[in-house]
Amino acid sequence: MTLRLARIGAEARLLIDRAEKRNAFHLDMWRQLPEMLREAQADPAIRLLTIRAAEPGAFSAGADIRELLAHKNDPDWQALNQAAINHAQHELARCGLPTLAFVEGDCIGGGCGIALACDMRVATRAARFGITPAKLGLVYPLHDVKLLVDLVGPGQARRMLFMGELLDAPEAERIGLVEVVREDLGNLVDAILAGSPHSIREIKRFVRRVLDGQVDDDAETSRIFAKAFEGKDFQEGAAAFIEKRQPEFRQ
Repeated sequence: MTLRLARIGAEARLLIDRAEKRNAFHLDMWRQLPEMLREAQADPAIRLLTIRAAEPGAFSAGADIRELLAHKNDPDWQALNQAAINHAQHELARCGLPTLAFVEGDCIGGGCGIALACDMRVATRAARFGITPAKLGLVYPLHDVKLLVDLVGPGQARRMLFMGELLDAPEAERIGLVEVVREDLGNLVDAILAGSPHSIREIKRFVRRVLDGQVDDDAETSRIFAKAFEGKDFQEGAAAFIEKRQPEFRQ
């Protein structure tokens, strides 16, 4: 099994388990990814999804180049593959759970796209990031180009796409590709899980609306904002604040 889910309390870990191929993605893996996302979201006990390599090392070397070469003259297969990649990335970027990519090694091409589609990226010092279609005569998907531009801006996005160079973790952090550089997830998972599930879920949706072009509140976002004051999470959060204790939010 090249992708699998592991559950640790309220965290689901989507593990990329193809270390012998540096976790390169083939067509079936792209098809598997949305299924894994649905499975994690269907479990009411899960409040966070992390994506990482099953074994320390490469996060993902991207697309399986041997598979691409084997089907270079098969337009039907190419169309299926592109549709699978686009669908997987779209579903990941809009997953209902907060998502976090933990990158311990090379994160290249389509693998970098997976990290881009997560809400946050944490990298160890051994991590390297690169997007290399220009070195292969290929083109990066528009959806993933937008994810990159949203994170690092158009200038740094062009730099990464035009040059195809590998950026180390400190440089990736400097340009905004990575939020945190550290050797483990430590208390980051606990900090996310300590927050209100309702707040995080709705805030994530608001961020997606902004990234998709919305700049002002509409009736729906205004309703969500106002309704939160009637919710159990606000009651618990406010009580905890007054009582000077940590809130205990329920799913």
